[in-house]
Amino acid sequence: MRSDGPAMAAPEEPLRRRKAGAAGLAPESPPGPGRDPAGCPARLRAGTFWLTRIVLLKALAFVYFVAFLVAFHQNKQLIGDRGLLPCRVYLRSVQQHFRGQVSWETVSYAPTVLWLLDWSHMDFNLDALALLGLGISSFILVSGCANMVLMAALWVLYTSLVNVGQIWMGVPASGDGLPGDFPVPSLDSVSIAQGDPHVPDRPVGLSVADFQNHARSGPSGGGSHSSLSPRQGLIKIRGDQCWRDLTCMDFHYETQPVPNPVAYFLHHSPWWFHRFETLSNHFLELVVPFFVFLGRQMCILHGALQILFQMVLIISGNLSFLNWLTIVPSLACFDDATLGFLFPSGPGCLKDQVLRMQEEEARGARAPRTRGSVARHTVNLALGVLVAWLSVPVVLNLLSPRQVMNSSFNPLRIVNTYGAFGSITKERTEVILQGTSSPNASAPDAKWEDYEFKCKPGDLRRRPCLISPYHHRLDWLMWFAAFQTYEHNEWIIHLAGKLLANDAQALSLLALNPFAGRAPPRWVRGEHYRYKFSRPGGTHAAEGKWWIRKRLGPYFPPLSFQDLKGYFRSREWPYPKPE
Repeated sequence: MRSDGPAMAAPEEPLRRRKAGAAGLAPESPPGPGRDPAGCPARLRAGTFWLTRIVLLKALAFVYFVAFLVAFHQNKQLIGDRGLLPCRVYLRSVQQHFRGQVSWETVSYAPTVLWLLDWSHMDFNLDALALLGLGISSFILVSGCANMVLMAALWVLYTSLVNVGQIWMGVPASGDGLPGDFPVPSLDSVSIAQGDPHVPDRPVGLSVADFQNHARSGPSGGGSHSSLSPRQGLIKIRGDQCWRDLTCMDFHYETQPVPNPVAYFLHHSPWWFHRFETLSNHFLELVVPFFVFLGRQMCILHGALQILFQMVLIISGNLSFLNWLTIVPSLACFDDATLGFLFPSGPGCLKDQVLRMQEEEARGARAPRTRGSVARHTVNLALGVLVAWLSVPVVLNLLSPRQVMNSSFNPLRIVNTYGAFGSITKERTEVILQGTSSPNASAPDAKWEDYEFKCKPGDLRRRPCLISPYHHRLDWLMWFAAFQTYEHNEWIIHLAGKLLANDAQALSLLALNPFAGRAPPRWVRGEHYRYKFSRPGGTHAAEGKWWIRKRLGPYFPPLSFQDLKGYFRSREWPYPKPE
């Protein structure tokens, strides 16, 4: 706001008196500010983005709020002092790789403020980062106000969590040729830990912090989304044959990471509807993004179509806050004239202030150049040049026939490449964890009882969950684990050990502990099943079953507490104490 411009506050006289006075204005009286000559509220002009900035900030703050909420609820169980993959062990392994020093190379490999904190109380550190992020994002969400310092703080806080989150904060990077919806070869081109089993690879994937640069570049034209969608479209066209045969949607709803109830019914849609869905996906991801270069009306159409597309994805699947985050850069397609209906009218309100600024601009009034404005423009220009320079490998990757996805091109994740569902799983498999109190795991009369997760398929009669934008990270990784073996997912053995101890922290990530209120199980095993949706109106659906399943075999053999002592010790994992 310019301090030398006309006053933004409402006139001091009461609103009732002002309305009464307005009725008695002489015909020759000039119209009041923010009103046209007929006395009706003036309409916002196109081409400015003051209100757009507020909407963008609120939308991004909402996604940050959800992301920090997920981190606060789950980080201790996943990467805390006694987590499934303790981040203290991860940071220590990175430090040891760099000769035991916290050097520039160490910090640049895993940029996080945790290097500066005391590691003896990592749970407290993780909670502090998440709560601070929740506080800042809440303020921005409510007020719609932020500056460079607040947005940078959110980015630093969440990036600090992502860079120690390991596989929980991204797509697993250890499975070359993984036959899932996210084909993930070793994409981390800057990894220095190849061949070193003591230094885990950085997680490959994107976070809310990665997308902030898309929103940050927004109100000037909305073009940030024009590169995001073609990446996804090209990944699909260059990936699975089913995207070219228009058959991918025959499988997607059933085999996506965490289906919801709507996916159950969409999966059973007619074949022609699935072909239409696939064609629409290609049109929205490969053609519509270029609308942003065809003038204001087409840019608005682009934003509306992209938001509608993301809302359909939100309704049809539990893909975390990913789709909500993808909506954020699309908001930059709408100027103040388009978004004005979201704001109340009246003297002194935001819309009225924008009208005044537009009138000043129309008269050619300009704010005087101050040191602060010059510094701000200099920083903006420097950041623009930096992002353009760092984006060169992103553009080259986009044009390459060997395009990779879900990869960051620098440790700070300032630029990245994203693309989901490049290939589609044709069958759904699940890992079901079971426990028994029988002293002999091989006994024919051993009673094995299933553990239930918060959201992933398990109990055949349990309705699929609906949780977007919230995210259950353990459920998501169980979907990946089903494509591989337990040797590729050591954390699942750690989870089994915690279940053998009835560990309260680990059990908080589950929906049902069959051994609640009694002694922990003597044995825990993993069973591998193939899952399919039941058919509406069929025999299984009539029995109340959403799923039908068939056993494929063991995922890992029965394990006891004694079996895991050496396993835990070799990995520096805290040995769980039976409760």
